[in-house]
Amino acid sequence: MSAAPKIVFLDAASVDKLPTYDKFNELGEFTSYARTASAEFMEHATGAQVLITNKIELTAERIEQLPDLRLICVAATGTNNVDKDAAKARNIPVRNVSGYSTDSVAQLTMTALFAVAMDLIYLNRAVYEGHYGKAKDFTFWRHPFYELGGARFGIIGMGTIGRRVAELATAYGAKVVYYSSRGHDHDVPYPRAELDELLETCEVISIHCALTDDTRNLLGYAELKKMKPSAYLVNMARGGIVDEAALVRALNEDRIAGAAIDVFTEEPLPDDHVYLTVRDQHRLLLTPHVAWASVEARTRLIEGIMDNIRQGWE
Repeated sequence: MSAAPKIVFLDAASVDKLPTYDKFNELGEFTSYARTASAEFMEHATGAQVLITNKIELTAERIEQLPDLRLICVAATGTNNVDKDAAKARNIPVRNVSGYSTDSVAQLTMTALFAVAMDLIYLNRAVYEGHYGKAKDFTFWRHPFYELGGARFGIIGMGTIGRRVAELATAYGAKVVYYSSRGHDHDVPYPRAELDELLETCEVISIHCALTDDTRNLLGYAELKKMKPSAYLVNMARGGIVDEAALVRALNEDRIAGAAIDVFTEEPLPDDHVYLTVRDQHRLLLTPHVAWASVEARTRLIEGIMDNIRQGWE
């Protein structure tokens, strides 16, 4: 492959306003679409030699209908939206971008934990709405909060992001332990524990593993009941790892102190989602799948995609 390729980005809405985005034009004939509906797929993808997808599924049927396709670039770490067997049968490489969002996800992990555990959203409103102004003392809070130093901090998934979160938690003085769904010991200075021990002993459970057959619904009601009533759950990984209805039940029954969730089984969140029925909203902090999306992370993502195109088109 030598001539400049025809490149199509199917769903570029999350990155197309960054300054580095225009550099795609230097790599070939570049076309991008903010979004691609199912009915628009063939219109947008036909003729592409390099296809970039974030969430759009490239099924075997779709790949077979694209005779010009020579390279698939996934604008993410995971490649589960591509039928890799179908691509391999056509000798089409599938390239992802790993590690681009590590610091961004780790940053929101700690921020979200502190926001829910320290009741910061309520306290902010209390000042603006005058509750603090009417207080009899110089200080004001609704419920006590605790320091992270000395607390046992459990991480599910000790990959790149899990390790970065472990470093940040350790900087606060937390005692990090981790669980590996595959039973692997990682080369890290933290002890590995079985899931039950992690749930039963930790003040924080932070999820950073991939969604696989082994981790789907890893935490159901039976597992959440094993957590300490003072513990917090943070999920910045994938929605399907936590049984969402079970989490609401656990919160409503005061089984755990609170949770911070950035990912959902259905995205965007539907109006009738079970999370929206939680009794005490201040105990369930919801953010719209934004942990990955710092400007720096999205810039690294774009640069990684461009590198993959350069390497794949040599």
